[in-house]
Amino acid sequence: MAQTRTEMVMDTITGRIAARSLSAGARLPSVRAMARSQQVSVSTVVEAYNRLAAEGAIRARPGSGFYVADQLAPMALAAMGPRLEMEIDPFWVSRQSLVAQDARPKPGCGWLPPSWLPEASLRRALRKLARAEASVFSEYGTPLGLAGLRQLIARRLAERGVPAAPDRIVLTESGTQAIDLVCRLLLEPGDTVLVDDPCYFNFQALLRAHRVRIVGVPHRPDGPDLAAFEAVLGAERPRLYITNCAIHNPTGATLSPAVAHRVLKLADAHGMTIVEDDIFADFETTPAPRLAGLDGLERVVQIGSFSKTLSAAARCGFIAARADWIEGLVDLKIATAFGGGRLNEELVLAALSDGAFRTATEAMRARLATARDRAIARLEAMGLVPWHHPAAGMFVWCRMPEGIESGALARRALDRDIVLAPGNVFSVSRAAGRFMRFNVSQMEDEAVLGALEGLLAEG
Repeated sequence: MAQTRTEMVMDTITGRIAARSLSAGARLPSVRAMARSQQVSVSTVVEAYNRLAAEGAIRARPGSGFYVADQLAPMALAAMGPRLEMEIDPFWVSRQSLVAQDARPKPGCGWLPPSWLPEASLRRALRKLARAEASVFSEYGTPLGLAGLRQLIARRLAERGVPAAPDRIVLTESGTQAIDLVCRLLLEPGDTVLVDDPCYFNFQALLRAHRVRIVGVPHRPDGPDLAAFEAVLGAERPRLYITNCAIHNPTGATLSPAVAHRVLKLADAHGMTIVEDDIFADFETTPAPRLAGLDGLERVVQIGSFSKTLSAAARCGFIAARADWIEGLVDLKIATAFGGGRLNEELVLAALSDGAFRTATEAMRARLATARDRAIARLEAMGLVPWHHPAAGMFVWCRMPEGIESGALARRALDRDIVLAPGNVFSVSRAAGRFMRFNVSQMEDEAVLGALEGLLAEG
C-alpha cells in the first residue's frame, strides 16, 4: 500500500531520530521549513508533527516549536530508512530463513543444505580437538588469531593471486564481523558507501547500523556498470565500495579482467577503498580476477569466511588488509570482542587440513553444476528468465513472468511455508520488483518446484 504524504514526513523524522542525527531535546525544523524540504503542504507537516507528538516521539513547546522527546528509544535499524513490506525487508527475510525448521523449503536462503556440507571432515576435526591440550578449551585466542590458520589462509589466498602474508591477516568470528570491523575502522556516520544494485541484502542492513548513506550502482554480468560507477564516484565521493567479485550475490555474475582494472583505476583516482567479500571462493571452477590480487592489498581489503563450504555453526572469518591497518583492526577486535574464538579457529584449521576436505569441495562444485542446470531448465519452463547463466555458485537471478511481482509472490509463498528471496530485498533503488534470487541447492525437492509452479500459475 502506498504511503500518504503525512506518513512520508513521519518516516523522515523517525528515521533521523533512529539514526541519532536528531538527538534527544533537539529542535525540529519549523513547519514551513519542513514543508519546503519535503515538498509538501504546511498542513501535511502539521498533521505529521501532531501524530508524532501523540505517539510520544516528539513534544511541542508552545511558542517555540517541536522537539525530540527527552527519552530516546534504542536505536532501531529497521526505522533507519523507508518502511518496507515484510517480504522485502532484509531483517525480516533473514529471520524467516534462520528460524525456519529444517523441513521447510528455503529456496530464498543463502546457504547449502546440511547434507551438502563435509560432515566427515568436521567430525574428524572434532575428534582431533577432543585430544587437544586444556588451554584450547579455556583460554582466549590471540588478537590476530590462530597462527596456523592464518598461514593456511595465506596459502589459499596466494592460490587466487592475493599476496597476503600471515601477519596481514586478522581472524574474526564471521565474514559479517570482518566487514563490521573494516567499517568501524574507515567510516564515520554520514559517510557515503557504494554497493552494487542489486547486492547482498545484509550489506545494507550492516551499513544502516553504521549510520552511513548507501548509494547503489547498477550491476552487469561482467561487474558494475562502469559509466554509472564513474558518475557516482564523481558526484557522491563514497569512502567505500563493498562488493562480491568472484561469484556475485545475488546475480551469480563474475567480474571481468577489463572491468576489474577500470574499477581499480577509478577507485584510485577518487581516493575510495574497496571491500571485496570473497566468501564464495571455494565454489569457483575457474578463478576469476581478484581486485585484492590486482591491487596488492593497497586500496582493497579482502574478507572471507568458511560458513558456506564448511559450517555456518563454526563461526570463523578473516580480513586481509594493508600492513598499516592491521594494528587498528586488532584494536577494534579487542574493543568489541576481546579475544578471538580460539575453539572455532582450531576446529576450522583441523577441518581444512583434512585431506578429504578438498575432495568434498570438488564434489560440491560438481553437484552444484548439476543442480544449476536442472533448476534453470525448470525455471525457464515456468516462464522465469535467468538474467545471467552463472558459471559457478548456488544462485540464479531470474526475471519474473510478465505481470508477476516478486514481492507479492514471496508473500503468497509464505502461506505455504516456502521462504523466497524477492528482488527488491537486494536492491537499494527498489528497482528489482520483477526479479527473484533462487538457491539451486535448496530446489532439489520436487515439492518445492511444484509449489512454485502452482504459485506462478495463480498469477
